[in-house]
Amino acid sequence: MQKLVENEYATLKVYQEKKIVHHEFHKFMFGDNFKNFMLKAADVFVQNHCHKWLSDDRGNSALRQEDLEWAQQNWEPKIFKAGWKFWAIVLPEKVVGKMSMKGIIDRYKQMGVTVNIFSDPNLALAWLEKQ
Repeated sequence: MQKLVENEYATLKVYQEKKIVHHEFHKFMFGDNFKNFMLKAADVFVQNHCHKWLSDDRGNSALRQEDLEWAQQNWEPKIFKAGWKFWAIVLPEKVVGKMSMKGIIDRYKQMGVTVNIFSDPNLALAWLEKQ
């Protein structure tokens, strides 16, 4: 495991041998902070030939509409082209965050990603390791 980013907003790790990118949001992130972090994570995903993503979003909230649209136009194409297949997600603690993730989860399932929801990031990682 290699830790690539750690700041007040988020941590980014890659498990190169397991082909997993793992992010953890520490607090609500939006705008340029969100975009720069997610682009860095996508680059790591591509460079390490990953196909599994662990999102620990407990500290996040609902994505702003403009950030969601940006992600659909800029982030999604990169990771889908790279072969994203499995997504383990630990939902935000805030109800509004949980509700906003439902649409995103449904979207990615329809796009062919196998999605599993967890309350514990260690269980999420263990599931991804078996995929």
